Formats: sequence, structure tokens, C-alpha cells
Amino acid sequence: MLKNKVALITGASRGIGKGIAEAFAKNDANIAFTFASSVEKARAFEQELALKYGVKVIGYQSDASNYNAAQELAEKVVADFGSIDILINNAGITRDTLLMRMSEEQWDQVINTNLKSAFNLTKACLKTFLKNKAGSIINMTSVVGVTGNAGQANYAASKAGMIGFTKSIAKELGSRNVRCNAIAPGFIETEMTAALNADVVKGWVDTIPLKRGGTTDDVANACLFLASDMSTYITGQTLSVCGGMLM
Repeated sequence: MLKNKVALITGASRGIGKGIAEAFAKNDANIAFTFASSVEKARAFEQELALKYGVKVIGYQSDASNYNAAQELAEKVVADFGSIDILINNAGITRDTLLMRMSEEQWDQVINTNLKSAFNLTKACLKTFLKNKAGSIINMTSVVGVTGNAGQANYAASKAGMIGFTKSIAKELGSRNVRCNAIAPGFIETEMTAALNADVVKGWVDTIPLKRGGTTDDVANACLFLASDMSTYITGQTLSVCGGMLM
């Protein structure tokens, strides 16, 4: 589905990002991905994908929330791969606490990593997309960005902002054949959720009509659709991958 395409995926050394990178490599895309700190883990993943699927894979240690670093990253990827066809703004963190206890630093960290990074990378890739007169941008939001959640004012604000950003970019770039969509995962089983108390997990699952948590494959398959030519008439949309949590 993605043969000869180059995908840049932020935050892809674990969790949802890792699942997306694997699904894309399996479908013949060349993969550029970013990671924050785990160099050995990233290099191992790089080699694993390249050997398993026979595609070009390079991991870049880069801070997507840093404007200049994002510009440098896009330039490096174009130099190494020749182009960028797909951008997945997936990098994200949480710093959960009630607003009355939330520090300015906790607010800024989440907004910068989750929302500013999408601005940074999208702007950094624009030159390539406009030159190619083609491109698919996929922004990772969350059902929490639609519903809100106590103790996650910073996270919910960043993810709601991502939806507004997606709609605006879709309107700006549609005439140049550059599409921008968002995916809103619900409760997805990752390394982070594996650390939660079993009762907490059950509480979440009980609210889901499909009565199970989602997998990284569920999210990756949605990304695959939006990145491919199967969705060439879809832009400015938010696709919920949540088992029916959000209706």
C-alpha cells in the first residue's frame, strides 16, 4: 500500500508510534522515526524493521518540541531519503494532575511536546509537500481531546488543539493536494497502560462498547488507511479508534 513512500513518524520507539512504524514497513514504506533518549532500543528497532521487511529505516534522536531541531530533522530526512511523503505527528506525553496542583512546567511540557511539536514538524515538512504537490499528514489526538478528563486539563487541551490544527491545515493545503487528518485513540493497550492497576483497567474497559482495550495495530491500521491512496478524498477529519467510547 505504501511502496516507495517515505514516512516520518515522531515518537516511534515504543507504544503506538512503534506499531505504526511496523505496519508501514510491512506495507513497503521507508521509515524515518524519532526517539527521545533510548538510543540502544531505537537502533535495535531500526535494524529489526530493515531486516524483517527489506525497507530503509533510520532513527533520529530529536526533540520535536524544539522548532530548530524539527527544521534540522526534516532537512536530514530529505537528504537521507530523497523526500517525505507522509508525516505522523505522534510524539506525546502526559503529566496528569488536578488543575489546582498543576505546575506551569507540567502545563508547558505537555503543550510543547503534544501540540507545538505538530506545528514544528508540519511547518518543517511543508516545503517538501508543496514541492511534491502531494502529502498526507496524520496528527495523533485522543478521545480526551473531545470529551475532556479530570486530571488531564493539559493533555486534553493539547489534544483538542490538535483537532483544530488538523482542520485548519486541511483547509490551507487542500488545493495543493496535501491532506491532513487526525486519529483519536481511546484506551489502547501499551507499555504505559500495562503499568496501571487492574481495577483501573477494568473500569475503563467496562465503559467501552466493544468491551476490550484497543491494540497498537488497531491504530496503525487506521493510519495506514489515511496515509495510503485509499483515502485520497479524505481530509480535515478526525477518525476515532476507540471501540465505541466516543459516539
